[in-house]
Amino acid sequence: MNSNIYLKPLTLANAEQVLQLRNRNRDYLKKYEPIRPESYWTLEVQQEMLINGEQNFEAGQGYVFGIFESVSEQLVGRIEISGVARGPFQNGNLGYFVDQDHHGKGYASAAVQQCLQFAFTEAQLHRLQAGVMPWNTPSLRVLEKSGFRREGLAERYLHINGNWEDHVLYAITIEDWQRLTIN
Repeated sequence: MNSNIYLKPLTLANAEQVLQLRNRNRDYLKKYEPIRPESYWTLEVQQEMLINGEQNFEAGQGYVFGIFESVSEQLVGRIEISGVARGPFQNGNLGYFVDQDHHGKGYASAAVQQCLQFAFTEAQLHRLQAGVMPWNTPSLRVLEKSGFRREGLAERYLHINGNWEDHVLYAITIEDWQRLTIN
């Protein structure tokens, strides 16, 4: 596992770092995200989102982590398990991004591996799923390397950058993950 990064839950104390990360990647991430209102790019909205994230973390409904470089301790990305459903489903949705200046270092793969460890041990989930636009080859590779299986294509799945985009759906269960970690 890549020990050049570590995950840490994002808290209100990280608001300025999160805002800087978001602003550095604003243009780059447009093609991957919904259109954001101008207020999204303010410290106040980032603080509000971090407070909500902390509350969801405590309630076991969602988990937002910063991806930090081990040596510099710089925030270089974000990974989240959202939409956690408990009861018989025990499922969450995985989403992540790495600062464009840090691509190609294996940070996304390492972050996904660490997030899986958390999801299946501490959060006690049974399944994680992720959706990726079919043309996002690097992210498809990250999920496949991490043991996710392709489950199908969801047409016009999410409204991204003003368009209804298809997404390839992937999932991994605790049984899949255990097989991978034993070998």
